[in-house]
Amino acid sequence: MTEQEFLRLRNGTDVRGTAVAGVKDDPVTLTDEAVLAIARAFTVWAAKKTGVSAPTVAVGHDSRISAEHISSLVAEGVTSCGGNVILTGLSSTPSMFMLLQDDFGADVSVMITASHLPYQKNGLKFFAKDGGLEGGDVAEILKIAAAGDFPAGKGTVSRKSYIGKYAQDLVDKVRAACGTDKPLQGKRILVDAGNGAGGFYVDLVLKPLGADTTGSQFLEPDGTFPNHIPNPENETAMQSVCAAVRANKADFGIIFDTDVDRAGAVAPDGEEINRNRLIALISAILLEERKGAYIVTDSVTSDGLAAFIKAHGGVHYRFRRGYKNVINESKRLNAEGKYSPLAIETSGHAALSENYFLDDGAYLVTRLLIALAKCAREGKDLMALIADLPEPAEAAEVRLGFTPGCDFRTLGAGVIANFEKHARETEYLSLAPDNHEGVRVNFDASHGNGWALLRMSLHEPIMPINVESNEKGGNKRIMQELYAFLKGYDFLDTQPLKNKL
Repeated sequence: MTEQEFLRLRNGTDVRGTAVAGVKDDPVTLTDEAVLAIARAFTVWAAKKTGVSAPTVAVGHDSRISAEHISSLVAEGVTSCGGNVILTGLSSTPSMFMLLQDDFGADVSVMITASHLPYQKNGLKFFAKDGGLEGGDVAEILKIAAAGDFPAGKGTVSRKSYIGKYAQDLVDKVRAACGTDKPLQGKRILVDAGNGAGGFYVDLVLKPLGADTTGSQFLEPDGTFPNHIPNPENETAMQSVCAAVRANKADFGIIFDTDVDRAGAVAPDGEEINRNRLIALISAILLEERKGAYIVTDSVTSDGLAAFIKAHGGVHYRFRRGYKNVINESKRLNAEGKYSPLAIETSGHAALSENYFLDDGAYLVTRLLIALAKCAREGKDLMALIADLPEPAEAAEVRLGFTPGCDFRTLGAGVIANFEKHARETEYLSLAPDNHEGVRVNFDASHGNGWALLRMSLHEPIMPINVESNEKGGNKRIMQELYAFLKGYDFLDTQPLKNKL
């Protein structure tokens, strides 16, 4: 494989590709050759990073059908360079970082996952003791893989699970915070794991804390994902867990993505706690503990959320999409002396400064459950914490594609710059003052009473457009304005926008 072919496997800070043959128009790209070379390259990179000539690499995976095969290839690649391997089996992505903070015996780790992508996909996510690797680190590893200059050696392979210790740490945290052994006694809390890796949370966290987990569903790992995609952002998945909460009269519902680095939740009435509501809930909890905190979110959060955070004594800091982007910006603010305990995306990626700024869905919901237990003890309703969150009347996202083969990044940047100019020159439009991605434009009360954000996708030839309005019918008026402006760009597929009119 050429260096360019290897680099095409980079997806932000991960390696991702197609690992299972048989899906039309989706050829295998994460080949055995590629995985072996990347594992060897990571061993070389890790030796340089850690100063350990024969590093020990922990290797875990989610429930995907290609997981065991790729695990064996990674083990072969690492040991052929003299590195040692600890196979942790079914794991969550956060646990693969946390074991590096523990006395587990690994110097670095690899998680085999492709998050919520379809069953034929898979990938590798890398961790060192100071955190997940950045995109530049992954590019360096892929270049080492392409060069193919690897040391020869013969390392060892052992097996040891860590998920039990990871779960016990969460249990201990809840007990310490609540001052009792079973703080969830009398509460019915169900989990939808979507047949991913999150099923452990029922037996290893909730039950030891006293919760009744009746109604939990899709806990068994199954990499074909027969029930729904394990993804808190997926409408079918959210409808499924919401229905389960209503049917079982649960006090709280939890849904994880495949590898448990993201989560969503459900209120007792079966309404989802997702996107702005999820951010508001964890923000309210943190702001009760300390006012003045900077809450860093992605760019598509609502104006209502900004008002809520301000009313609760915080500062809403809206930044770029991409969980690494919000995490790194929150770290930067802290380094400047601005207290920022939370970096969170509307997708459910949430990282707390108290937890190594690790995006960890299980830790996030554990924090929510501590608040639930405390509220119950005081005779309060957890959802009362966000009762004053202003909700938009309408919210939507449309995704516009580009003509295949065009220079979509340059063309997209031009469209965004032109729309910004248009907003500056139009009386009833105004630019959002705190925007860090694309262009976010406010529409006055006579022209939609809301806002629109035009931005470029991080990795795809797509221009996502997010629209919110504070009145029924407002989204349509805003989208009519957008369509009138954008339809003249023949390299943009504006049909998805037109379909909304």
